[in-house]
Amino acid sequence: MVPLLLVLLLVLILFGAGFALDVLWWVAVILLVVWLLGFFLRPAGGSGRWYRW
Repeated sequence: MVPLLLVLLLVLILFGAGFALDVLWWVAVILLVVWLLGFFLRPAGGSGRWYRW
């Protein structure tokens, strides 16, 4: 019974990590798109930077 529970726990951990990594990839892609849009759609006046830092 204990080995079965350990295998199920391992599967749950790996599934959770895979799901979290998939979500992090989507967040990274969305942030990249926002950054690229801000880079190409700069205001005409000013220093050319759309971010504050």
